[in-house]
Amino acid sequence: MADRHDEKSMSGEDFLIDAYFRPLATHPGALALQDDTAVLAPPPGFDLVLKTDAVIAGVHFFADDPADAIGRKALRVNLSDLAAKGASPGGFLMSLALPGDTGADWLRAFAGGLGADAARYQCPLLGGDTDRTQGPLTVSIAAVGWVPHGTMVRRSGAKPGDRLFVTGTIGDAALGLRLRLDPESAARWGLDGPSCDHLLARYLIPQPRTALAQSLRQYASAAMDISDGLAGDLAKLCRASSVCADVLIRQIPWSEAAEKALRHDPNLVETAVTGGDDYEILCTVPIDQIAAFHAAAAQLSIDVTQIGEVVAGNAAARFLDAAGRAVTFDRPAFSHF
Repeated sequence: MADRHDEKSMSGEDFLIDAYFRPLATHPGALALQDDTAVLAPPPGFDLVLKTDAVIAGVHFFADDPADAIGRKALRVNLSDLAAKGASPGGFLMSLALPGDTGADWLRAFAGGLGADAARYQCPLLGGDTDRTQGPLTVSIAAVGWVPHGTMVRRSGAKPGDRLFVTGTIGDAALGLRLRLDPESAARWGLDGPSCDHLLARYLIPQPRTALAQSLRQYASAAMDISDGLAGDLAKLCRASSVCADVLIRQIPWSEAAEKALRHDPNLVETAVTGGDDYEILCTVPIDQIAAFHAAAAQLSIDVTQIGEVVAGNAAARFLDAAGRAVTFDRPAFSHF
């Protein structure tokens, strides 16, 4: 990012950075955004954990979503991955591609939402780049986190007999997206205003489980965040660990709003477990660690629910109905390709 100087010598990009993003660069290693790079050293005895995700208008959010919500979502989807690895946030880099009609009000609101979350999660801006684009608005963030040396929670540690857990509730964001695309579905699903608001909000702004990071390091054998749907992300974890899993659909935690929708249209189960954008944590916990994991999550006021078991094998994970029959889905996961 650009050097600070008097306004007459600033380019438009320099002024944009100075006005909206320099206040977010509170870490000394960001060098007040006066250099082309940042300097960051992990605390002694810690490993760096690196993650990057982009959000694109028309793909990950609607172009007319509130600017502050877009800023929050862009950072939070990266923080969700750090949390699943047991990492604490350290800072982030951001590349911002702005359409030509982006105005000062939008930038002010975007930077406000982004800055509020950077402060909330103690994850300051370290640097980045800004560009004009003839394409859609794109926000690409690379987040940096820390874990005590050798303790990052990988996808590959699950063992047969471990139990499967998820945080929070599943499927709200996918149902919220369906509702956003088809508002009339609210009546078909029997949803009142507060229920609709809940589902729409879950799609708009994720809730990364950063507070659970330390507990995952202590008790989980494997973990990842759920961004492409429970079914698809569980398949990834199973492949990495060379195991299989059985999930009891009746034990998957639904919100009250999702339960109402599922009662009116049971076929929405597929949307809920394959649709993506949950940004909850999927983890496996050895049996002898379950009580401690439950206690730690309760102390943090984070709901965790056991939904199944890791089993031996290399087949796809099975989702079982109330009669124990395996349920198949037409689309096993969200995919960009």
